[in-house]
Amino acid sequence: MSFTLYTVGTPNGHKASIALEELKARYGVDYKVYPISFAKNEQKEPWFLKINPNGRIPAIIDHKRNDFAVFESGAILLYLAEHYDPDNILLSADANKKSEAIQWLMWQMGGLGPMQGQANHFNRYAPEKIPYAIERYQNETARLYGVMENHLSDGREYLAGDYSIADIACFSWVASHEWATNKDLSQFPNLDAWLHRLSKRETVVAGMDVPTKNELIANDFKMKLSEEEKERRAKEAREWILKGMKEGTK
Repeated sequence: MSFTLYTVGTPNGHKASIALEELKARYGVDYKVYPISFAKNEQKEPWFLKINPNGRIPAIIDHKRNDFAVFESGAILLYLAEHYDPDNILLSADANKKSEAIQWLMWQMGGLGPMQGQANHFNRYAPEKIPYAIERYQNETARLYGVMENHLSDGREYLAGDYSIADIACFSWVASHEWATNKDLSQFPNLDAWLHRLSKRETVVAGMDVPTKNELIANDFKMKLSEEEKERRAKEAREWILKGMKEGTK
């Protein structure tokens, strides 16, 4: 076994599993999955903090390189591209294309992920509804979608020209847009086309199903849940999120 992936079915977790599925399909790279339990706050246990001192997912252990550990989803994508992608399917060998892909990766890490993550939190998980916070982060998420929409308007199929880790990094976040924004992507037709283009890749579908089955692609990115079911799921997550926040301050 080449890798152990410690993960949960979140946008950041899916970034790592999609990349690993790309390498599996191309080179036969194998990996096993260790599903982390947020409900048990497992990511804060001492054994896991030795792998990721920040106590977050995803993280990988590379068993072919002396059990070298890598944490942070963006760092994992770069690591996999550097060490296990001789054909450059994840990151172009061309200096300019490589730079462009890394720019978009950094954009996702510093903008799309954090802003949409906060939209998720205040829209679904916060113990009280704060209209200013919800509006602030939903609007910023929409602005960032607009950045991608404009960039894709020149007819390019992928963010950096060729398919790359830039697309992988952004896909799983955009895929969960409805949970964060309560809206579809009808005002972003180029972004919507990009999302559906990626969803046709078998490796993307496989990566989204790690560590458990994900229905977003099968449901055309629509949350086919009643408002009661959405709130039930949010309530379940809210309990361990708030518990983790309290324990994280100790």
